[in-house]
This record gives sequence, C-alpha cells and structure tokens, in this order.
Amino acid sequence: MATSTTGSTLLQPLSNAVRLPIDQVNFVVCQLFALLAAIWFRTYLHSSKTSSFIRHVVATLLGLYLALFCFGWYALHFVVQSGISYYIMIIIGVENMHKYCFVFALGYLTMCQITRVYIFDYGQYSADFSGPMMIITQKITSLAYEIHDGMFRKEEELTPSQRCLAVRRMPSLLEYLSYNCNFMGILAGPLCCYKDYITFIEGRSYQLTQSEANGKEDVKYEQTDPSPNIAVTQKLLICGFSLLFHMTVTKTLPVEYNIDDNFRATVSLPMRIIYLYVSLMAARPKYYFAWTLADAINNAAGFGFRGYDKNGASRWDLISNLRIQHIEFSTSFKMFLDNWNIQTALWLKRVCYERASFSPTIQTFILSAIWHGVYPGYYLTFLTGVLMTLAARAMRNNIRHYFVDSPPVKLCYDVITWIATQVAISYTVVPFVLLSVKPSFMFYSSWYFCLHIACILVLLILPLKRTQKGSIEQESIKPSWPKKLEEENVLGQNSYSTTNNSFNQKREITCRYPALKQ
Repeated sequence: MATSTTGSTLLQPLSNAVRLPIDQVNFVVCQLFALLAAIWFRTYLHSSKTSSFIRHVVATLLGLYLALFCFGWYALHFVVQSGISYYIMIIIGVENMHKYCFVFALGYLTMCQITRVYIFDYGQYSADFSGPMMIITQKITSLAYEIHDGMFRKEEELTPSQRCLAVRRMPSLLEYLSYNCNFMGILAGPLCCYKDYITFIEGRSYQLTQSEANGKEDVKYEQTDPSPNIAVTQKLLICGFSLLFHMTVTKTLPVEYNIDDNFRATVSLPMRIIYLYVSLMAARPKYYFAWTLADAINNAAGFGFRGYDKNGASRWDLISNLRIQHIEFSTSFKMFLDNWNIQTALWLKRVCYERASFSPTIQTFILSAIWHGVYPGYYLTFLTGVLMTLAARAMRNNIRHYFVDSPPVKLCYDVITWIATQVAISYTVVPFVLLSVKPSFMFYSSWYFCLHIACILVLLILPLKRTQKGSIEQESIKPSWPKKLEEENVLGQNSYSTTNNSFNQKREITCRYPALKQ
C-alpha cells in the first residue's frame, strides 16, 4: 500500500474536486488548521495566562494529531525516533551521546526513506512521513550537540556561536517531545534551536532590553508583545502567489522536457538554456509555498520574533527558511545557497562542517545528500554542487576584484554573474528533480558534461587563495555560509537563557545584540 493512502480519507471529496492527491490535500488543510490553532494558541494560551507545562502539552498533542491525520500509523515513527533518541541521551551520558544520537537518528531516517522509496512509491512526489522525520532528525542531532557543548565541553573550547547555542541542562521528556513534535513545525518545520523554542514557550522571547538600542547594558525588559499580524499577512500573500504560480505555470513547464529527444534535436542551444532556467525556476514556488506557510504558522503563534531593527520595526525572521528575492537575483552560487533552506544550511554547518576533522566541504555535501534521501539524483546533485561551490569560490577570489571599482563595469559583471549563476544552479539541480540515474545522465550527456569539465579546469588553473598559513581548509574550502548569515542566524539566535540566572540572561541578550543593530 502506498504511503499516500495511510492518512485520513476524510478529505477525499475535496481531493477529487481540486484534482490533487489526497496526501497533498491533507498536508495543506492541516497546515491551514495549524495556522488557526497558532492564532488560538497565542491568544488563549499566552505565556502570561498559561503555564509552560500546559503550553508544552497542548503543542505536542496538537502536533501528534496533525501527524496522525496526515500519515496514519506512520506518525508513530516520529514518537519512536524521538523516544529512542531521548533514551540514548539519558543512558549514554553527555560525553558521547551526540555521536550515538547522530548515528541513530540519521540511520532511522535513512531506513524509513529506503522503505518508502524502494518498497512503496519510487519516483512519486508525495507529502510522505519521511518529510517531517527529516526535520525531527535535524532537531534530535542539533540538540544532542548543543547539550554536549553545554554540559561536557569546556567554555574556552567552544566557538562564540556554540557558546550561544549550548544547552546547560537536560530537557525533560515533555520538553523534548514538544520541541520535536509541536504542531507549529511537525509537518514542514522549519528547524529551530532548542533554546529559542523553550524561550518562546516560557514567554521570554520579547524580553529585549529597552535601552539596548541606545548602547547601554542595563537590563530593562519590553513589556508589550509585538504583533505578528503584518508579518503573517505578508507571508500568506507570498504563499498565495506561490501556490497560484505552481498550479498554473509549473505544470506547463516540466523539467523532464529538458531530456525529451525531440526537444533536444529541434531546439537551438540558446532556447535550451532559457528553457532549462525557466523550468527550474518554475519548480521552486512549491518550496516557497510550503516553507513560507510554515514560517507564518510559527509567527502566528508568537514564535519567530528576533527583536527590532534600527528603525524600531519588529523582525519576524528568526527561523525563516528562505529569502526569495536574494534567491532569484543571486549573482553567485554562494549567494543562492546562503538564502535557500537557510535553517538546513545552518544545521549542516553546526553538526558537520564546524566539527569535521578533514575535507569539511565534501563531508557537508555528503551529509546533505544522505539527509535528503536515497534517490541517486540527490547524490549527483550534491557531488556536482561540490565542484560548483569550489570553482565558483576560486573564480570569485581571483577575478571579482577587477570589476568592482567602476559602477558601470560592476553592473555588467553582476548581470553576467547572475546569468552564469542561474544556469549553473539549474544545471546542478536537474538530477534532484529527475531522481534517477538514467535520465540524469541523459541530461548531462546532452550538455556534454560541459559545466563539470569547466569547473575542473577552473580548479586546475586558478589557485585557492590562502589568507594565512594553514588556513586554506578553513577559508578557501569553507562552504557558503557568509559572515552576515552567521551573525544573523547563529549569533543572533538562541540568545536567551533557559535558566533564571540573570547573568546568563544578560550575557545571552548581549550575544543577540549584533543582529539587532543591523
């Protein structure tokens, strides 16, 4: 039996009316229900009215109900994976639990993905249970490393970002399940850090210093909660446009047409390039819809507030997963990766890249491929991505500085790099969409593997610049995690203490301050 039939069939008439698979209808309806539940949660179960215990219980039960509605008994995997991971943390101890949790959570996810893909519905895009498990796997592994950093490693051994994220006490089972399975993020995420989530549940996410904007250090807390209504409305409008685009345009521009024999034989090269770009651009709105709606749900519940900007406007992008404008107008491979699936990029950085003993870029891309699933196309995309990332960095380091002094020249450079970036991204992710080896190689062979060859030549010809002795591994081969992104999403996150210690609270608020100044 296919996984798409294991959830509730209550909405089958609606599925037939809109001509969409029942699993996708269940997903969208449950997310809309979660949006309404989030508004209710913020209004009637506000932290000022309700204890954190009740908020944890309600968030968890609602999340498990939505999972049961969408996936039927497959939702048990979420509880089993979380429960066993928590048991591992308790019995193994803080010294090594991060390793065991990482291996178990990723292994359990991979086992489920293999079962789904090779037993049930190979090649079918469905809102299946492995999607939420991918997010839960991120949460399990992130928290295990954060507890290890906070309760075992010495303070001086931690990087500034690890120090801010470190968790100083073991969570209770209820807190752990609430973090992993709450209704706001169980279906589509996004990943959030444990300290941010606990801070939200306990009602301390608005306790920013009134005087911080003036550069003073005395702690005076903002008493009024900023309203998320404007941010939620804006994100729902983006969801509407994305869904409309996906329902109308995307289906008329299938990515598979890039490997059609007649298309390749009769269409000129420039038109093939244009269609490649347009068809892959048309494939993105479904991600824009799902991730933006998930962000809006969290905001509607009051989660996702990240302080005020220099103009005093509230910011609701603490756990945002993408920046659409930066994606569509990116002028480098790095810029695209920095703004696409942001929370996953940060997860890869925290659990893999920062801790890798050798070849961190390669290890990070391999982990990303394993986490995404078992389709061969994923591995082809991420292995190609390694080449693209290294070659793009070498080109940028060796060439860009010749074109930045004159505004007209810089404009021409930006236009050319935008075209090159969009083509390179489209070329790279085709196997991710096609999934299988044969159609992926059909596409690359029709392009004569030209961009693969170009990347290899660039790496052979252009040097990887060293900034200091022995730093080439850290500087030149570092994945595309920009300083701004790290400041905004690492140093700017998780900056409130999960204890009542006023010193820790003051210190962690200060850790958040650089992001608020931007």
